[in-house]
Amino acid sequence: MTSSESTVSAPDPEVTPEVIPEPLPRLQLADGLPPLIESEEALTEAIDRLRSGHGPVAVDAERASGYRYGQRAYLVQLRRADTGTMLIDPTAFDDLTALGDVLGDIEWVLHAANQDLPCLAEVGLVPRAGLFDTELAGRLLGFPRVGLAALVERQLGASLAKEHSAADWSTRPLPAPWLHYAALDVESLVELRDALDDLLVQADKREWASQEFAAIVTAPPAAPRVDPWRRTSGMHRIRSTRGAAVVRALWYARDEVARTRDIAPGRILPDAALIEAALALPADAEALQALGAFRGRGARRYTSTWSRTIAMAMVLPNSELPPVSVPGDAPPPPRVWGDRDPVAAARLRRARAALGALAESLELPVENLIAPDAVRRVLWKPPTEPTAEAIGAELESLGARPWQIELAEPILTEVCQPEPVVVGAE
Repeated sequence: MTSSESTVSAPDPEVTPEVIPEPLPRLQLADGLPPLIESEEALTEAIDRLRSGHGPVAVDAERASGYRYGQRAYLVQLRRADTGTMLIDPTAFDDLTALGDVLGDIEWVLHAANQDLPCLAEVGLVPRAGLFDTELAGRLLGFPRVGLAALVERQLGASLAKEHSAADWSTRPLPAPWLHYAALDVESLVELRDALDDLLVQADKREWASQEFAAIVTAPPAAPRVDPWRRTSGMHRIRSTRGAAVVRALWYARDEVARTRDIAPGRILPDAALIEAALALPADAEALQALGAFRGRGARRYTSTWSRTIAMAMVLPNSELPPVSVPGDAPPPPRVWGDRDPVAAARLRRARAALGALAESLELPVENLIAPDAVRRVLWKPPTEPTAEAIGAELESLGARPWQIELAEPILTEVCQPEPVVVGAE
């Protein structure tokens, strides 16, 4: 063997060459980019087309989260068989009642319906004939990734760009690339719905999905939050009632400015500024401006407002200071159950293990099998007589659907049974 031959090795039959998958084709608009509907004539024509179409209607909406005050819809996208895609500017109309009358009698297909339904309801668009939520369907099927792009890739074999998802959709005029992106969101939504629906039937989960979808449609509007200022990020750092009063006062002052200017509150003044002021309790505007979180343009523009607001909070009588925290009706965090109620902690451990195993066997996330909050509420204070009927009724009162009760109730009923008394035990 020559020296050159000694340096050559035969290929290892056990080593498989790396295979680089071919990139998936980009999803394309079958009918091209439709014009933006922003006149009464164009809206009337769109309504007539929708009325003559057939099958479900794909529905989506774009908001300006992080840019504008509230969650208003700034674009509504629709697509139905035989009608094509429609892009509607809701800000161009006093109301969309006529459109809502037509859409209300058609099944809607949405992705992550709970995100879009509130802003659609604001403009008069409410599903009455039911809906299909593709994200929720993906969760019930146990898919590890349930974003729209991931589902389109998995089920339809196409890639879907998401580069404009965080855009300021209140911008006018809307750039053509943004409209193209928005139209793609409904391009294949009905096709995706049909593919997922078939899988739900095959997995014997279609009835589960039907109950979940019905619960979304019939859910009442969210009640206004009590003391919304308490949700300020970093509130856990506030330990004094005076500091809590400063956070409360600044939160409402910021909210008023944000509402008046139609700007997201965080762009006026970040939550970190509210917390920093509550910790430092600056005595005047100069001390306030020395705080790092108050050096941004939005903060500086309203320095006098913030300083005056803090000064008013500082002279409130003690009787008007808010408590640092308020007791809620929810059970304590599970991490403290062991100290407060070891028996309840043991119930929770057993239930979590059993529910986790059941969810794994059913191939769905445990939080979709039964809401964790419902589990904690039942196990922290079980019914006096923890029968199957009592546990089931408790779950139902907490919003659990029949399919969830059927699966979770036996586990919760079992772990809620009192420990047997051993006769003769010391």
